[in-house]
Amino acid sequence: MTPSALLCSMPATGHVGPLLVVAQELQRRGWRVRLLTGSRYQRMVEQAGILFLPLPAEADTLDGIGADERDRGLATINRGVERAFVDPAAPAAAALDQILNDEPADVVLHDMTFLGVQTLFARTHSQRPLTVMCGIGPAGFSSRDTAPYGLGITPLRHPTLNRLRNGVLGVTAKTVLRPVHRSLDLFLAGVGAPPLNGAFFMDVLSRSDLLAQFTVQEFEYARSDAPEALRFYGPMASAAAHPVAAPEWFDDLDPTLPLVHVTQGTVANTDYTEVIEPTLTALADLPVQVAVTTGGRDVETLPALPDNAFAASYLPYDDLLARTSVLVTNGGYGGLHHAMRYGVPIVIAGDSEDKVETSARVQHARVGVNLRTGRPTPDAVRTAVQRILADDGYAARARRIGDAIAVAPGAPGLVDDVEKMLAARRR
Repeated sequence: MTPSALLCSMPATGHVGPLLVVAQELQRRGWRVRLLTGSRYQRMVEQAGILFLPLPAEADTLDGIGADERDRGLATINRGVERAFVDPAAPAAAALDQILNDEPADVVLHDMTFLGVQTLFARTHSQRPLTVMCGIGPAGFSSRDTAPYGLGITPLRHPTLNRLRNGVLGVTAKTVLRPVHRSLDLFLAGVGAPPLNGAFFMDVLSRSDLLAQFTVQEFEYARSDAPEALRFYGPMASAAAHPVAAPEWFDDLDPTLPLVHVTQGTVANTDYTEVIEPTLTALADLPVQVAVTTGGRDVETLPALPDNAFAASYLPYDDLLARTSVLVTNGGYGGLHHAMRYGVPIVIAGDSEDKVETSARVQHARVGVNLRTGRPTPDAVRTAVQRILADDGYAARARRIGDAIAVAPGAPGLVDDVEKMLAARRR
């Protein structure tokens, strides 16, 4: 009997891309695979050879939210989470129910922000598919060893003080974040799923049968009370569907000078004054070279480049990172792992979406400098880059995480575990 999988992703490149890697591994092993996401990603999904299913328009909203002014700070968790993930959850849940009624699946894999999957937990364990949470961002499970998700607060080195502080923050966070907790509980009641019952809002993720985190343990906070179902598989990386040719200037870069790469990714790249412009200004008179990518936008949209800077819409990333000394970024989860795969240390400037938490992990793992803002000054960028170039420890720690990524089980290991769990369930 051919096993079947339904993958559910919120409509954003950083969500769809990693799930497609898993979908392709499942299909390679003979599974019937379908992927539910936004209409903008139909071509991307179908080019990967996967059957595409569209979210209803009411749930296909995340890209539009990311394109306008982004929520920052506590607003990112309260109204930001409500707009981006809770509001679309009910129509996404209805679509998921209908799809499974029309054609059941053995396994439902969902990205961590696809809250529509909560409709499945209105059923008994034997009456629903196996569920796998795919951690495409920093883990948010409550723990006595970590501060509540969304605050960007790293663990203290002293265990007792750390737990005391986290306990106080846990109580405070539930008060400050009451709006998102109330909104999520209303949704859960609407689909008949178990309520939060006082749990932190991120703990709904731990209801899935397997919690597959797309990182390595070395880049995530240690949790002595982690859920038993938590496993680390490393980032879901695949070869680029359309290899990018290097621009003419790429081979002319001076190998004797450090190369600093600056990017704002492919989503938050409409306002260069956030990270790219401060970096160009900061490094203009330093003995470094700067490679800028615009994430697909025309390079003519960039400000005037100093003499030591070069730009392209895209660059061959593996070739680029192999010769990069420092990455300056606003902190996309996938981009950080790509850099660490090559042992590249990081200057991170992010305070929207999940970037507060990715920034905190860069800081805690000591693989870079956390600027603690999404709009750093040139002086702050300059100081951070110089600090990293002067201290080989940042690159050494990034290489250690890169070594862990190199031996992580990846999509094959994840599918191995899913098949074992499914086989055990069928016995």
